Amino acid sequence: MAFESLLPEPAQKFDGPRVRQFSVFLKNKVGALLEVVKLLNLHAVDVVGLSVQDSTDSSIVRLVVSDPEVVEELFKENDIAFGVCEMVVVEMEEVATGLAGLLASLLAAEVNIYFSYPLLIRPNRRAALAMHVEDHECAASVLAGDGFKLLSQADISR
Repeated sequence: MAFESLLPEPAQKFDGPRVRQFSVFLKNKVGALLEVVKLLNLHAVDVVGLSVQDSTDSSIVRLVVSDPEVVEELFKENDIAFGVCEMVVVEMEEVATGLAGLLASLLAAEVNIYFSYPLLIRPNRRAALAMHVEDHECAASVLAGDGFKLLSQADISR
């Protein structure tokens, strides 16, 4: 018997839906966010998720957008400092009980949530929560296995 046959099968990666989020670093001045949103709207890009974390000198604005490829190019062309990360976006039929169930699923899988916020749009006329989690693959797999509907970029784009 070959040595390789004694090794366990590698775990199959969950290739679940992916949604990209941009973190934009803006000076803490009146109108800074409006300038970014106007730039996006000028290029037919909608902001579908938004979170702002303010500090004395600057703000971190987290954006989920309708067209991430266009946004990445726009930010580069306009020298806007940004970072990109993957989000798990979950649609919830019933927010009150759905949120508790979602959190219980992640707890059972020991997956930490770093930050989250609701989307500004309501795909399928239901609430949706964007989450940046410790382990995207595990969270997506567990949530899908527990019957939660995960949304992809195509689900939240026009």
